Amino acid sequence: MPVLTRKSIVAAALAICSASPLPATAQEKVLNLYSSRHYNTDEALYANFTKLTGVRINRIEAPEDALLERLRNEGVASPADVLVTVDAGRLWRAEQMGLFQPVKSAALEARIPSSLRQPDGLWFGFSSRARVIIYAKDQVKPGEVRNYEDLADPKWKGKVCMRSSSNMYNLSLMCALIDHHGEPKAEAWAKGVVANFARAPKGGDTDQIKALASGECALSLVNTYYYVRMMKAVKADERAAIERVGFIWPNQENRGTHVNISGAGVLKSAPHREAAVKFLEYLASDDAQRYFANGNNEFTVVAAVGVDNRELASLGQFKSDQLNVSVFGRNQPAAQKVYDRAGWR
Repeated sequence: MPVLTRKSIVAAALAICSASPLPATAQEKVLNLYSSRHYNTDEALYANFTKLTGVRINRIEAPEDALLERLRNEGVASPADVLVTVDAGRLWRAEQMGLFQPVKSAALEARIPSSLRQPDGLWFGFSSRARVIIYAKDQVKPGEVRNYEDLADPKWKGKVCMRSSSNMYNLSLMCALIDHHGEPKAEAWAKGVVANFARAPKGGDTDQIKALASGECALSLVNTYYYVRMMKAVKADERAAIERVGFIWPNQENRGTHVNISGAGVLKSAPHREAAVKFLEYLASDDAQRYFANGNNEFTVVAAVGVDNRELASLGQFKSDQLNVSVFGRNQPAAQKVYDRAGWR
């Protein structure tokens, strides 16, 4: 993901402002959606909402920093009803800007676990992904690594590849580690991982899988939906790569594996509040949950929903960390400082 400077963020915000005007009349059966999700499979998700409710969706898609800049500039005159984004840490940033209004919904409270929603109802998680340890099958034996903490073991010196510390997925993991262990122990872990780096952090999650397959390193971290996506790859080289790599559900004997969310909240100035709340409730419906799982290889947040995704199902069951995801925002400033002090760039 490219690094966004303030200048580039503003430019992106201005660019998306040039899109077709969004209607803001409360009487219209429309929903104005700002989304930083970039998955083609979401088209069917939105189309089904319109089919079920008759509410037409006007959508603006852009990186989350550009969307937040746009919302800041629009202020109370914003036509946006709902903000959808990936990672609880990003939802927290919008929360800190005062962009959301609380939603009280019996349906959302009944279907979405309390650990996957903001305690005051400002935003809700609608799909989840786990951050798992991956390993090169020819370099790591099953059982040698069981926990995130094991990645700092000196026995893996020169064997670990990672993304940048500023990547939101890694930031949120550090937020969880700080909550579980405190800053000093979390920093000691980060320093241990840095000491084990095979190369400077770079690339995305898919790049980490390829680095293990090529022999560049032996251990890394990825989100599960990237792993499953590669399991379904059409290209022969990608299929060959994933066959050389295994994965581990970390910390199954203690707190559980770190999970994060895609989520949404109703914006404070939403001109179509009723449609906005209805949309959030729809995202927690069985139909929508299946779109998240079958279309984008994400886990449902509603446990009882059955899905038709053979590769995702093949990962099996796991124990997830029950830490409330709002922590991933609250601890975010401390997390970045810990990584910086550890030399994890």
